[in-house]
Order: sequence, then C-alpha cells, then structure tokens
Amino acid sequence: MTAIADLVREEVAIPVDPRVGAMAAAIAAQYPGSARAVFFYGSCLRMSELDGLMLDFYLIVSDYGDAYPKRWMAVANRLIPPNVFPFQHGGLIAKYAVLSEADFHRLNGPETRNVSVWARFAQPSRLVWAVDDTARDRAIAAVSRAAPTLLAAAGSIAGEAPLDWWRRAFSLTYSVELRAERTSRAQSVVDADAERYERFSLPAIAAIPSGTRSGGWARRRIEGKALSIARLGKASLTYADGIDYLAWKINRHAGTQIEIKPWQRRWPLVAALTLVPRLIKGGAIR
Repeated sequence: MTAIADLVREEVAIPVDPRVGAMAAAIAAQYPGSARAVFFYGSCLRMSELDGLMLDFYLIVSDYGDAYPKRWMAVANRLIPPNVFPFQHGGLIAKYAVLSEADFHRLNGPETRNVSVWARFAQPSRLVWAVDDTARDRAIAAVSRAAPTLLAAAGSIAGEAPLDWWRRAFSLTYSVELRAERTSRAQSVVDADAERYERFSLPAIAAIPSGTRSGGWARRRIEGKALSIARLGKASLTYADGIDYLAWKINRHAGTQIEIKPWQRRWPLVAALTLVPRLIKGGAIR
C-alpha cells in the first residue's frame, strides 16, 4: 500500500480555496472533542467552482456516541451510515456526511459491498482539516484503500486499458445507487482528470489484496437501491429541507422540473418514498 498511500497523501494535501478550509473548520467546530478530519470532494472540487453550488464534505468523528447529544442520532448513523446535514458558512452552502473513523476505514475497503464510500474516495478528494497528525494518517490510510477496492470489485479484463478499467468500474458503481446523473457521468469523472487516473493505475492495481474476488454486482444493485431509499427516509429526519434538496439535485442532473408541494414539506418521509418510484418509472433517476 506504500505507493498508493504516498499518492493519496500528496493529492489530499493540494491546497483549495481558503473558503473551503474555513467551512471545513466551521463544520468541525460543531463537534468539539469528536471531530477528527474533514474531507472536501465531489463536483465542486472537480470543477473548481463554489458560488451558487452545494459543496460536499465528509466529517470523520471518533465515535458516534461522542458526536451527538441525542442517542437516536448516534444509532441512526451507526445503523445506516452516514448521517447527512446541510450547512452554510461564509456565503456558501454545503452538505456534510458523518462517519466514524472505524466506519470510514471499513467502508473504503473490500469487506463491504456498499459502494458509496469507496466509489467516492477512489476519486480525488482534499483533506482540508484534521485535528492532529494521527487523525490525518488514519484518514489517509482509509482513503488509500478506496481505489484498489474499486478496481478489484470491477475485476480485470484481459487487454483492457487502465482508463477503460476505471470507466467501467465507475459505471458499475453508478448502477448500484439511485442516480439522477446521466449515464455518461461515470466516463466524464475519469476524462476530467485522465492523467490522474493513469498515475494512480499501477499503484492501485498493485495494492489489490491477493485473493480479492470481483463480481456480485446483481446483489450489490439490489442492496444498493434499497439502501439508497432507506437513506432518503432517514434524511427526512436528519436533513432540514431534505426534500427540497432532493428535488434540486434531480432537476439539476436529470433536466426535470420537479416542484415540491407544501404537503410534501410537511411530510418529507412520505414524499420521498412516494416520489422515488415515480422518478424511477419516468427515468429521472436510475
């Protein structure tokens, strides 16, 4: 893992807009004593645009019990990780997901069929805040597992070029979750920074643990779609105006014009669970 860890350590340390660092510090400040690290990732990082968009962060905490004053929030985070919350700071808006150090390590590795974390952290990210060097090292070690896990899960095909392996792997992960993005999105993730994926290819392949098995994507799809729906239901309890965010994201990526009605804001859980089947049937999400 040394080569891939060195690449990850270098990449996550690349400077970002100072407003991103300030927002990350403000998120961590809400969790005194439990915040360990904050990552910035996603489309705003790829496009280097912030204004008018929603930034994406992961907050890593020591333990869910230490992070939340309400026990049910800790239980929800443990049972269906992560919890996701909206945030505003310095004129920017964001959402951040909360994972414990233990879950962050586990969900970046091959011991889970859940693609949501390792698929994201096989892509570029920035470690924009850490409480100390130990937390930084643990966070980097966890992220270093993501790219080998992604490629191993997709499995190698004889004669396939490295970039095509990455593209196929991301396409498989996109098929597992409920997605509003168009089918070309998985390819564009790689093409947006092809040199980076070329550079990561050999170290990531070398770090795939021996005996790791690929496949199982039919089961991943069933479990992944069900988990996505469960997370939507949970978000109605933890995420303020979550139903409006859901509509905004689908409209942005799928070109729809969903308008949330007053009753849907009053009953977001019912709204989310009734909206999703209609969107799948209409092709707005997959």
